[in-house]
Amino acid sequence: MSAAVTTKPKSTKEFGVRQKLLAYLVLGPVAVLFVAPFAWLISASFQPMGEIFASTPHWIPDAPTLEGYKGFLNVGELTNAQQGQGHGDWRWFTNSAFVAISITVLQTFFNALCAYCFAKRRFPGRNAIFVLFLATMMVPAQVTLIPNYLIIQHIPFFGGNDWTGSGGHGWLNSYWGLIMPGVVSAFGIFLLRQYMLSIPDQLLEAARVDGAGEFRIFWTIVLPLCVPALAANAIFTFQGAWEDFFWPLIIMSSPDKLTAPVGLALFVVQNRTSWTLLFAGSVIATLPMILVFIVFQRQFVQGIALTGVKG
Repeated sequence: MSAAVTTKPKSTKEFGVRQKLLAYLVLGPVAVLFVAPFAWLISASFQPMGEIFASTPHWIPDAPTLEGYKGFLNVGELTNAQQGQGHGDWRWFTNSAFVAISITVLQTFFNALCAYCFAKRRFPGRNAIFVLFLATMMVPAQVTLIPNYLIIQHIPFFGGNDWTGSGGHGWLNSYWGLIMPGVVSAFGIFLLRQYMLSIPDQLLEAARVDGAGEFRIFWTIVLPLCVPALAANAIFTFQGAWEDFFWPLIIMSSPDKLTAPVGLALFVVQNRTSWTLLFAGSVIATLPMILVFIVFQRQFVQGIALTGVKG
């Protein structure tokens, strides 16, 4: 009688290590491919002009300099030509910060409020209205530019308009026109609704039995439980508002109200050969989005991972 041959199964730990190793081998080169251009941009912003266009690229500056940042921010000694061009207007970045933060706060609140109604409230036509909200995600943003322009142009009692919305410019060339069209997002409502569906209804019913109103339940129970999804929505919103270029370009005409993307675009047109200034300005414009993601990355990943727990 032959002895039974037994094979030792592979341990789960060994299988997990191999999976991680394979993932790193695939994702490592992809990460380098995406990070390399930005890494070189940061390096080039500290290099003098001659070193930037050297035949051999320098990833680490031989003689680091802050002249690009000083020139862009109007710090230090500038040439007469640079002084006349008004380099580094901080107003672009303060405008972008104000608009992006305002849109992020308002949109996160209103998205959560709408998502709560669709997820936990019962009313006639709820599902049909939600489907209509989702259908708007299939409409390209470019299609709504002209309707939105006409609407904010004819807002009553603003910008010289009468009660019929005629006679003035409404919200054109104002912060209202930049902020108000972005206070609600169909994608954000969908994202938060999917997360709120995972909250037990029994928890809300217990709060109602204790006498809590709907807004109190929303504010004190639902919102604290949705912090990961709210962080994900806030990051998406802030990134979109900070990078928005076309809408501010269309409705804004005052130079002191330009946002960073539009201001940098005009800066590029005026300073096509000032590469050190352009690189420094690009790095400064990108930093807020990177910092926001670094601060909230844990909540962002958790919110994306748990959003589809319950359909």
